[in-house]
Amino acid sequence: MPALPPPEPNPRPPGSTFAPFRYPAFRAIWIANLWSSLGATIQSVGAAWLMTDLSHSHQMVALVQASTTIPIMLFGVPAGAIADNFDRRRVMLTAQIGMFIAATALALATWADSMTPWLLLAFTLLIGIGTALNSPAWQASVRQQVAPGDLPQAISLNSISFNLARSVGPALGGLLISLWSVSLAFAVNAVSFIGMIVVLWRWNPGTPPPARDRMLPAIALGLRFCASSPALRKVLVRGAALGFGMAGYQALMPNVVRDVLHGDELDFGILLGAFGVGSIIAALFVTPARRRWGSEAMMMVSTIGFALALLMLAQSHTLLIALPATLLAGAGWVSGLTSLNVAMQMRSPDAILGRCLSIYQAVTFGGMALGSAGWGMLADWRDLPFALHAAGAFLLLSYGLLRWLAPMPGPQEGRIAAT
Repeated sequence: MPALPPPEPNPRPPGSTFAPFRYPAFRAIWIANLWSSLGATIQSVGAAWLMTDLSHSHQMVALVQASTTIPIMLFGVPAGAIADNFDRRRVMLTAQIGMFIAATALALATWADSMTPWLLLAFTLLIGIGTALNSPAWQASVRQQVAPGDLPQAISLNSISFNLARSVGPALGGLLISLWSVSLAFAVNAVSFIGMIVVLWRWNPGTPPPARDRMLPAIALGLRFCASSPALRKVLVRGAALGFGMAGYQALMPNVVRDVLHGDELDFGILLGAFGVGSIIAALFVTPARRRWGSEAMMMVSTIGFALALLMLAQSHTLLIALPATLLAGAGWVSGLTSLNVAMQMRSPDAILGRCLSIYQAVTFGGMALGSAGWGMLADWRDLPFALHAAGAFLLLSYGLLRWLAPMPGPQEGRIAAT
């Protein structure tokens, strides 16, 4: 079986949105990642829905979402140093194998009817640790898959891959749960890791192994660079605020479906699928829109759109009313986070790219983890509509404040020249 080659040494000029597909390595990894993301989405639906059976606490259900993002907050920065100090392909391969083992154990424990609320959180935490290790290496490796001029398009296509899975996976997960049990959904997730493991095994990035630094000095170097860069400081602050506010949707949606809409697992999957459809539509247009109007305009549109979706969801009492809200939330989600990701990648040196991206993810997903726990506690204290209204209000207020205190970097502000 031939190895997947590195990008062309003399790349062609930047092309259209789909130009990165001309690189065999990017194409193969993209397809494998699509199937892996599909499995992860099915697993997320199963875990969230299973927790509504195991516990009636809004906070416990919200902690399912938090348990997938807390590891990125806690271990993301060391994972970034690992991505810069070791072969990124091997780092991803190790993480994928670890997640495969954890997902298989989760499926077997659920099939054996041995699951408890805290055991479920432990398994999702383990898979989250694998994601934390994999993510900086995966995002940084995009530069090894495509030419510099196609990097923004490649980032958008990776977002499309993830959101394609989100558009199909939730409904498929709900169907699997209704036809069999949650254990089948977890088993499908375990199998989905196999394709990525095979592709990574075959991939030959064609780059020399990085020079290794000691871990603590390497982490400190990444932290110092991000702290000293005014452009990156703005991106990090905006990511933390956006993640905290947007977490209200992800954390509270299972309870909204069960307690407010009085729906079942299929309704839950349909709504999450609509979120994915909205994300795909936005991902197709976010790159040209950002080039034309700038990152600040995209952040304004995404923040206002997502806040409006939260307010609409708080007033929804039927599936038909909730569907437009989820479509709008998906579009706002991908527009905001993709704009932040591109801003971070284009302003980070390749030698410490993994560390810079891991710091961004730790801050953004840390905001999501804290937001998930916080909005869940607020829903237990008052009620679901109050928590959703509060999350939407936070997004609007924080945007108004940060647009003045931490505006998005200008087109050339802090930008690293392509090499």
